[in-house]
Order: sequence, then C-alpha cells, then structure tokens
Amino acid sequence: MESSEEALRTFVQVVSEKYNPENFPYCRGNGMGVVVLSSPQGSPIKDRLNLPSVLVLDGCGISKAGDEAEVATFCAHVVELDLSHNQLQDWGEICTIVSNIPNLDFLNLSMNPLSGIELEPGLAEVFFRVRRLVLINTRVTWDTVHTLTRQTPELEELFLCLNEYDQVAESPVPCPSLRLLQITDNQLQEWDEVRKFGPMYPGLQNLVLSNNKLGSVEEDTPQDTLQRLFPNLRSINLNNSGLNRWEDIERLNFFPKLEEVRLMGLPLLQPYTNKERRSLTVAQLPSVSVLNGSVVTEGEREDAERFFIRHYLDLPEETLPHRYHVLVSKYGRLAPLAEVDLRPRYMATLEVRWGERTETLSLRLEQTVGELKKELRALVDLPANGMRLYYIARELGSALGPEEMKYGSRALHSYMIQDGDEILVVPKTKSRTISSTSLDS
Repeated sequence: MESSEEALRTFVQVVSEKYNPENFPYCRGNGMGVVVLSSPQGSPIKDRLNLPSVLVLDGCGISKAGDEAEVATFCAHVVELDLSHNQLQDWGEICTIVSNIPNLDFLNLSMNPLSGIELEPGLAEVFFRVRRLVLINTRVTWDTVHTLTRQTPELEELFLCLNEYDQVAESPVPCPSLRLLQITDNQLQEWDEVRKFGPMYPGLQNLVLSNNKLGSVEEDTPQDTLQRLFPNLRSINLNNSGLNRWEDIERLNFFPKLEEVRLMGLPLLQPYTNKERRSLTVAQLPSVSVLNGSVVTEGEREDAERFFIRHYLDLPEETLPHRYHVLVSKYGRLAPLAEVDLRPRYMATLEVRWGERTETLSLRLEQTVGELKKELRALVDLPANGMRLYYIARELGSALGPEEMKYGSRALHSYMIQDGDEILVVPKTKSRTISSTSLDS
C-alpha cells in the first residue's frame, strides 16, 4: 500500500484532471489552441480535450502510467513531455507512457527517484523516436544510460547533470547521433574519465562540463589524441572547473574544430583582472571565435596577442610558454607600453594678468572656476560676479586665442592647464571679445 494518495496518482488521472473540459469552458470551438476531439467509440473519456503538443506535468505526484488505451487517446499529438519532479521509480511504468506517445521527441524525467533501478534492454526499444532526453538528478546508472542510447538511434541531446557521477562507465556500443552532452554539477575530477566520452559519442559537438572539479586536460600526445577522440567538438564549457595551469588552456587548441569555450571561475585566472583574463585567454586560443559567450573580434585578438607578449617580457627564457614564441614570430619583440598618468594634476603655477599687472600664482586644479573667482577677488579688486576669466595655453595661445572660462562649476583641471599657462582677468563691463593684441600687451 502506498504511503500517500499523491504517490498513487497515475499519468491518466493527472491528465484527466488537468485537461477536463469542465476546466476549459471557453475553449470549445473558439480557436484557443486546445482542440476538442471525440475519443474512440466506447472510451470512458469520450469528448475529453485533446492535449497540446507540449505537455508539462511536472510535480504532479505521478507514480504509474494508468490505462494504456487512455494514454494513447490523450497523447496522439504530443511531441514534448515534461514529467520532472514526479514519483516515477519503475521503468516499466515510464515505458508504458512512452510507448503510447508515437511522436515523442523530447522527454524530461528529471528529479524522479530512479537511483539503482535498471532498465531492461527489451523495454528500452520504446524510446527509439526520442531526440532529446533529460535525466537530471535521477541518479540513473551508466548501464541504464547506455541501454537508452543504444535504443535511441536519433538521440541528439542528453542531460545527465546532478547525478553524483565521479566515474564514467564506457559503453561498447557508440551513440554516433549525439551532438550535445550536458553533465554539469557532478564529481568528475580526472581527465581520464572525460576522454571516455570521445569513443562513446563520436559525433559530439557540444560538451558542457561546468561545476566539475576537473583538475587538468592531460594527454601524453594531446594533438594526436584529442583530434582522434573529439573530431567534431565545437564547444566546451569548463566553467568552475579546477584547471590551474596555462598548459591546460593551450591543449584546447588540439580539438580540431573547437570554436567556442567557456572558462569562467578557474583557479588559474583568479589572480588577474577581468581584462587580463580575457586577453591572456584569447591570445592562447587562436581558433576560438567565442569566449565566455562573447564574440572575439579581429581587433580584440590582435590587442590580446600583443598584450600576451608584453605580459611575458620579463620572464626567463626557459619559462616562456610556446605561444609566446609563436606570437613573437608574428609581431616581433614588442617594447613595454609607456606608462601615461592620466590622473588630473593637483597644482599648477600660472601667470594671472589683469590690466597692466601680472602675478605668478600656484593654483589648486581641483577647484572650480567659481571658486577661483572668489580666490582672485582681493587680488584683482573685483567682485566674483564682476569678472570674466580667459585661459591662455602657453604653447597654443597664439594659434587658438584665449578660451573664456564661462562655467562656474567646471573644474580647472578639465582645461588641461600646464605650468606657465596664463589666466586673463577682465572686468565684465568690458567687451567679451579679447583681441589678439591684448595677449601681447
């Protein structure tokens, strides 16, 4: 006897309740996307609603299939089925449901308690049309995984996250149709386990390994081995793995078709700024066109490669990575970039001129024009609102003329003032126009 009424619920019961026509009085014949069809003669569910093609029954307490004929009647047009977070723990019940959905393309069995429950090969034949299979947090065994992949000749996407795998059991029968394997949040640490995916899934294009503490990408002859094991791999996600050597990043170049890489959260990259991380990684991976979801432009690649050369300039020859020598042959040995201090200066010595008088003052450049006027009141004997200030650059003054300092809230350093420049003070009663002759007086 089941421990609760919820655990005894069947697939048919849940569907009957969720899609009962009494719950959808507005749907009959008005084009709302849910169609009313009559069931076969004598069916107990005559005149029930025909289900949508994407059927979501997550978290409904389903533990059994129910009547096969009713499953078939309901699900003739179902293409995608989400049975996650239910209580299915018998592959026989799951196969009863699947065998009566003739067009099933996508099946999600995540969060069902399937740990240690093996799938008999004879039953697995009903999965032959499935192309996308989600088994997240089910703790299914590798034997069950291999039984499924042998019986799904068109399987393209397989999700095995959160299944506590610390090893990979090899399958004697490959699954050449698989294009995407997502096996995140497991406990894989050794590259010897990951390399087993190559022979098992020779057509693999996308491998998602994030949140596994993988310590290295270790091969005795990486160029030959990785080309052979993963001939079609185009994308790999190693986010939050344990990689801590640049040699591991460099080995990714030996995947012959790799175009996209995700490498966030690596111990190797923690000491660097975001910009340094991206530049060093881009420079190490010349064939990768997308890094961490962002396209690598040609301009960014050149900047990154030049940064890479300069980053290793001061290291001993014997410690330089192979990529350094490749890039030096491309760009030559680059000189270090000159350090330019772009911070505003705090003080400058200027000539302040008013009328026939001139005085040399040291001025704080963080102050505003309005504050400078207040500072000059006593010196020029004018009120702050009764004077105009003009800035004259020593080297450019004769060419550009004076620049009126109109805005009281503008900081002096924004004028790029240098030692020896001038400030001309003119009473407001005079003309705004300052002729070039006044500069020579």
